[in-house]
Amino acid sequence: MHPEPQPVPPSPAPAATGVRLDWGAVPAGVRTCAEERWGGAVVAAVSQAGGFSPGVAARVRLADGRRLFVKAVGPEPNPGSPGFHRREAGIAAALPVSVPVPRLLDHLETEGWVVLAYEEIAGRQPREPWSARDLARVLHAAGELAVRLTPAPPLGVPSLADDDGFRHWRLLLHAYEAGEAEAAETVAGLPAWARARLPALAEREAGWPDAVAGTTLLHCDLRADNLLLTEDPDRPVVFVDWPHAATGAAWFDVVGMGPSVLMGAPGLRPLLDAHLSARGADPAAVATALVGVAGLFLTSAARPAPPGLPTLRPFQRAQGEAALTWLRASWGGV
Repeated sequence: MHPEPQPVPPSPAPAATGVRLDWGAVPAGVRTCAEERWGGAVVAAVSQAGGFSPGVAARVRLADGRRLFVKAVGPEPNPGSPGFHRREAGIAAALPVSVPVPRLLDHLETEGWVVLAYEEIAGRQPREPWSARDLARVLHAAGELAVRLTPAPPLGVPSLADDDGFRHWRLLLHAYEAGEAEAAETVAGLPAWARARLPALAEREAGWPDAVAGTTLLHCDLRADNLLLTEDPDRPVVFVDWPHAATGAAWFDVVGMGPSVLMGAPGLRPLLDAHLSARGADPAAVATALVGVAGLFLTSAARPAPPGLPTLRPFQRAQGEAALTWLRASWGGV
């Protein structure tokens, strides 16, 4: 007799890890300028892997023993990256002191580079695949964060409801019906469930503005690599990296984070569902938000990788598929 074939274990979810630069790879003039402002030379720098920015993200120690968390990026290979750091600096400097975020200590720009220095936070990222314990801790903190940031402080950030970036299904359908070859290729690569329901997804996506409208300041990019779990009872969870902040529905950050959790730990879906239900999120609005999130991830994943971000597209694809699965399983599908 032949042995029964064994099931193939699922592939591990792609990590939110880009290609980082070491501090020593920053141009000498930029490093000298930064160290003069900080009042000490960098004698040790340990790169942090999480995140997609093609620049420096490192815990550094200065000659006098002081510690900083430093982010730095230049115009190559991705000319858009300095703008994200610049925007992040403006938001970080203006967030209320009651919000559990790292304090921005310095922001400098020279030779086309943007360098940010934050207080170093002693903590760890949630382990992946996510555990129920870490997720429960982050969900509780996310709920408290939303309360603190409602109404949103006047930071001049955009409204999520007005974000034209969530028209992906509609744009794809229009291009596909117009016979565009690139759109046909994208549609062919979609999960079968989405491919069969493209018109319905496009129609549901049109409700995005009403579904996500709100007055809460949102992070809009919560993932394990943008969170730190600490031993500080006053800041047990610290929320980092705020360049995408916007105003919207108080529950949206959990919807936006959910796919990155579920792509590696699908069994944690009931925790996410219970949290959203307890916060009074309208099921129809959650479903519409998930349609928009899935459209963003899946259509973006079909494009060539941006310069300097070679790992981004597989991560987006995995999140998009997880968003669709969550939509179908918990929020009524389309």
